[in-house]
Amino acid sequence: MIRPDFEKGNGLIPCIVQDVHTNQVLMLAWMNEESFQKTRETGLATYWSRSRQELWCKGETSGHYQHVKEILIDCDEDTLLLKVEQDGAACHTGKYSCFYRNIEGEEVL
Repeated sequence: MIRPDFEKGNGLIPCIVQDVHTNQVLMLAWMNEESFQKTRETGLATYWSRSRQELWCKGETSGHYQHVKEILIDCDEDTLLLKVEQDGAACHTGKYSCFYRNIEGEEVL
């Protein structure tokens, strides 16, 4: 098994989250080694919250879980791509994806 290199990012690596059926990018989050292991064990996306300084399982409070179907790693082994089945919204605003606006602020999705 190829293991992510958490040391390159001072213990954290970016994790891109994508809808497994549509390939739409849903969000970007951060993982540490503990959240990575928890994700693999449970099949539910678990991240490291930089603001709260704690693990968070996506959907724990909202019910909008991310069921991980595949985990891909980039060529440098310092970024992950999670392909998920998303329950409800991925974004805390209630939007399906966090990437719903262009840089002018117009909603595009």
